[in-house]
Amino acid sequence: MEETKLNKAVHETKTIEQTVSELNTDLDNGLSSEEAKARLAKYGENKLEEKKKKSWIRIFFEQMNNPMIFVLFGAVAITIGVSIYETIQHGSFDFLNVGDWPDVVIILAVVVLNSIIGTVQEIKAQTSLDALKKLSSPESNVLRDGKVARVKSSELVPGDVVIIEEGDTIGADLRLVKAVNLQINESSLTGESVPVQKDAEITFSSEVGIGDRTNLAYMSTPVTKGRGKGVVVATAMSTEIGSIAQALDEEESEETPLQKVLSKLSKILGLLTLGIVVLTLIVDVIWILVRGSGSDIEAWIEAVLGAIALAVAAIPEGLAAVVTIVLSIGVQRMVKVNTVVKKLPSVETLGSVSIVCSDKTGTLTQNKMTVVEAYTLGKFHVREDFIEANKGSDLGLLAKGMSLCSNATVDEGLYGDPTEIALVVMANEF
Repeated sequence: MEETKLNKAVHETKTIEQTVSELNTDLDNGLSSEEAKARLAKYGENKLEEKKKKSWIRIFFEQMNNPMIFVLFGAVAITIGVSIYETIQHGSFDFLNVGDWPDVVIILAVVVLNSIIGTVQEIKAQTSLDALKKLSSPESNVLRDGKVARVKSSELVPGDVVIIEEGDTIGADLRLVKAVNLQINESSLTGESVPVQKDAEITFSSEVGIGDRTNLAYMSTPVTKGRGKGVVVATAMSTEIGSIAQALDEEESEETPLQKVLSKLSKILGLLTLGIVVLTLIVDVIWILVRGSGSDIEAWIEAVLGAIALAVAAIPEGLAAVVTIVLSIGVQRMVKVNTVVKKLPSVETLGSVSIVCSDKTGTLTQNKMTVVEAYTLGKFHVREDFIEANKGSDLGLLAKGMSLCSNATVDEGLYGDPTEIALVVMANEF
């Protein structure tokens, strides 16, 4: 099936009539079933695209793609070469009896441990796009053939007329055509915890920021209050939430300050090691020539081995292990405060933050409320009383009344006004 992506349009500057005309739809009857199928074939399903996930093997080997690991591999190769040569010189070869094989094992263990820890951490944190997909509404109410039908949100197409009720999650980007006390929580897009009051009648003269587009509703945002109607203007990756998903997929890796320092250190160590080898060889060559041993092959071999041994000694094999262990400890501390870190070096970047700037405290709250006290028949009740009271008590009857006059729901996720959600949660305690 060939998919066509919608061009990003400034829908907030278009009137309801212009939107309806451009999308060739009917506000009273919606699209016909045949037209909806045709548009679904043209635009594709209303789902967020996702790049093929990296296999754990690829992630494992990517952990080794840094200069420090390359230096360690160089040390391993040199150590193995020197050990094999020295063993052969003694007349027999047995790998288990190679003199420096414990060094080789330790270095390789450090590299493997570093890669395993990095792989486990990245796989655990590779859930950003999955979380966005879970935000999508599974079903939506739309007008099809003049009747209200409940369809999967993945089947929404441009031009569909969606009926919005309190507690719904918007299934696609909409140009609102009707809004009655309609409030939508757009914190997943803007970071603002306060629900946005929508106004379908307003038309902006120029493009405005996403947080100010009161005549639009966006995919994956929950309706906290009121009702309304809207026309689908964007689906799948053409939506605002789709733009975020695409940005996550196309995110380019940037070296953290720690990685930059280690990369610089690795280059310095590499040049230093090369300098040691060259300088040592020059000194040995001069000494061999001065004492007249130029024809002695053993003397030349010993000179080379001596230079290599100094080079291996200059490489700090334990540095990678120490860095990995320290960063892992930092990751575990972040996990304890419910923070997932995708890559180990990011912990160092987070640790370098000294000031967090925020426009208001609401942006950092959970947007949740809890009933802590109640009042009935001249008596105050605290939370401990809620547990002891029964359904037939004054407190139980009050809770029942509050839950029956509320549109909030807590059965499959928390939907509705935060105050009403708190009252329903309290009622469910009886």
